[in-house]
Amino acid sequence: MAELLLEILSEEIPARMQARAAEDLTRLVVDGLVAGGLPAPKTQTFVTPRRLVLVLEDVPLATAAVAEEKRGPRVGAPEQAMAGFLKSTGLSLDQLEQRDTGKGVFWFATQTSEGRPTADLAKEVIEQAMANFPWPKSQRWGDYAVRWVRPITSILCLLDGAVIPVTFGPVTAGDSTIGHRFLAPGRFRVRDFAEYRDRMSHAFVMLDAAERRKIIMEQAEALAKQHGLVLHQDDGLLNEVTGLVEWPTVLMGRIDDRFMSVPKEVLMTSMRTHQKYFSLLNADGSLAPAFLVVSNMVTPDQGAAIIAGNEKVLRARLSDAAFFWDTDRKTKLEDRLPKLAQRLFFAPLGTMADKAQRMRELARYLVFYLPGVNVEDAERAALLAKADLSTDMVGEFPELQGLMGSYYARENGEKPDVARAIAEHYAPQGPSDTTPTALLSVCVALADKLDSLVGFFGVNERPTGSKDPFALRRAAISVIRLIMDNQLRLPLFAVLQLAAARYPTGVLLHDPKALSNDLLEFFADRLKVHLKEQGIRFDLLNAIFALGDEDDILRLLIRVEALKTFLGGDDGANLLIAFRRAVNIVRIEEKKDETTYNGSVNPDLLRQDEEIALHKVLEHVRIATMSALKSEDFTRAMEILASLRQPMDAFFEAVTVNDGDPDVRINRLHLLSQVREVMAEIADFSQVEGQDLA
Repeated sequence: MAELLLEILSEEIPARMQARAAEDLTRLVVDGLVAGGLPAPKTQTFVTPRRLVLVLEDVPLATAAVAEEKRGPRVGAPEQAMAGFLKSTGLSLDQLEQRDTGKGVFWFATQTSEGRPTADLAKEVIEQAMANFPWPKSQRWGDYAVRWVRPITSILCLLDGAVIPVTFGPVTAGDSTIGHRFLAPGRFRVRDFAEYRDRMSHAFVMLDAAERRKIIMEQAEALAKQHGLVLHQDDGLLNEVTGLVEWPTVLMGRIDDRFMSVPKEVLMTSMRTHQKYFSLLNADGSLAPAFLVVSNMVTPDQGAAIIAGNEKVLRARLSDAAFFWDTDRKTKLEDRLPKLAQRLFFAPLGTMADKAQRMRELARYLVFYLPGVNVEDAERAALLAKADLSTDMVGEFPELQGLMGSYYARENGEKPDVARAIAEHYAPQGPSDTTPTALLSVCVALADKLDSLVGFFGVNERPTGSKDPFALRRAAISVIRLIMDNQLRLPLFAVLQLAAARYPTGVLLHDPKALSNDLLEFFADRLKVHLKEQGIRFDLLNAIFALGDEDDILRLLIRVEALKTFLGGDDGANLLIAFRRAVNIVRIEEKKDETTYNGSVNPDLLRQDEEIALHKVLEHVRIATMSALKSEDFTRAMEILASLRQPMDAFFEAVTVNDGDPDVRINRLHLLSQVREVMAEIADFSQVEGQDLA
């Protein structure tokens, strides 16, 4: 067994592409070798800003010989048939064997193909993998026809220490490479991965991205602690800078005091977006006038020149941010509203000014379901929520929309709650995003998301498959979280119709009721996914959703919890078994008789005490559960339903449903059908897992 080492050295690979590239290289090469007849090897993959490295262990030096058996004509077949078979195999008659197959004696030829050298196979596979590499973006360089993410400078490819002359464009593989671009640019030769890894560590290259990430975090936290500061945690930035350096060195720079009056989110966003700097915080959470930069160099002056250069660049960046801040504040947020008419929301749905007005009107209605929210405040916050889209700051940093609006609102003397609602109305934007708890913020957030959902569904711009260009699935999940996390009683069907009514006649292509029903189904699907991720049983959700009349998410969850508790007890579990038995009997007899048995029960035809008792309990349960459901006491409804268990057990033990008297039989089938009807008021128990009632 041997080792195969492959390094593809190029100009800088974008950080966002590195992890996927390492996976793709492994997949393409390993799959190709396996398809060529080699067993799957052990793999190691490494990626740095300039190199993709693949190590395969336990690789045979040749593929295994393959024996192929071919059946020929029957013994005694015409000479012409035998001649054709011998020609096709290239063998003579004395090299064949006769074998009785049970259906006659036939000639068989066995041919053995010699194993192929792995070096030849690997060269072919690697060249094919590089030619078909699925980079999100790639480029040609020079006059060469091949494409790669960036120009390739060299390839190292060794099998058991010997060079595999892989060729790609102008580059042919050898047994040498270089280390860090500036700290160790000299070329050196290697024989295997152990030597390669050792030489790389001395050439200022950390191959392992996890090691680089760990070193960056340790240095950053130590440097922050040394100055009495706290590192602002940013995993996304950490992953990005890990892909920008081969030999990380963390340095601290200073932010000029004149910029510290700019909102900290602006400074942090500017440093992160433009410069890839980490922010530092004081103990109280305020932004400290310092930043951390991850350098790819080690310098004799301990990074002094690097720090000075980065501070100079940062001053220019923050000067722009400070200019935007000062300029934007010269215009009141309210005075920016006319500019929203120049900004398109979506062509069939009008401008952002149209959306702001719809949000304002919808927020006025939503207040009814949000106790304590002032109507005027809701309208004001909804109207101003999108006004910051025309500011210079949001134009430069779109991720600050909403937040900058809240800053400008405070500057303009708007109420603090209104400013907060402007800041929070986009939330939650993802699973890790915090849900607003201030009900005014919730009101505006709901108005924004419900308007978008109704609008896009109304013009048939719905998610299809994996495509969701307008993030409507995320919007629906956000609405669900806003409702659940704030324990809101919101009748979605009515609210969706209100949202649809905000659009001018003719804009939406569907009737408001039909559109609202479609959206309720969409919400149901999203809710199932959301709750399943939280461990709530899918079948119980289906059992409640199947009722078809539930648009209050909070009430639905209460019903699911009550059903879960009920089925978790002996009464519920046993009643479910009896229910299945009753439904199966009725279903079988209906199919056999080609009719339905859902009529009323004739008390005069009830002969046995057990069926009389079941009928009486059913009548009581029907009335009592309806009362409990009306008062939304779902736990009580389940307790009432449990009273069916004993009479149903007694019925099945003592009563023969298919009685010899046809009228008695039909009456008993009606009785069992009523069991199904009464229980269906609570939930569709046929949906509960394990119940095969189809």
